[in-house]
Amino acid sequence: MRDPKSLSHTRWDCKYHIVFIPKKRRKLIFGVIRKHLGDVFHELARQKGVVIEEGHLMPDHVHMCLSIPPKFSVSNVVGFIKGKSAISIARQFKGRQKNFNGEAFWARGYYVSTVGLDEDMIKEYIRNQEKNDIHRAQLKFGM
Repeated sequence: MRDPKSLSHTRWDCKYHIVFIPKKRRKLIFGVIRKHLGDVFHELARQKGVVIEEGHLMPDHVHMCLSIPPKFSVSNVVGFIKGKSAISIARQFKGRQKNFNGEAFWARGYYVSTVGLDEDMIKEYIRNQEKNDIHRAQLKFGM
């Protein structure tokens, strides 16, 4: 363990690579929404005692490396972040004070993998995700 953290009776180092997408993988994360989501994600993570080790917002998906205390399940934290951020987007950008009509910004699922000893490699991958996507698209279209 490189940087173990502590709870009252536990020493831990639990990091996860998480990816999730907007509904129907629409390209909605840009401009003001992108800036807003960055701030919202950091605030929500702080509320749960989670640390965003690395993160990158792409137009159609979100990559994050999260350090989650063992007292929370990964699904609990991801559900909290996705749910509260969707409510925040509805309030800020869609003029809704309440989000009770079943409207959802994020798709239901998410991808998660444990980081383990490959932490630096995962962080580098997240940092360079946009460059990799552009390069892959150029190869696909023969540019």
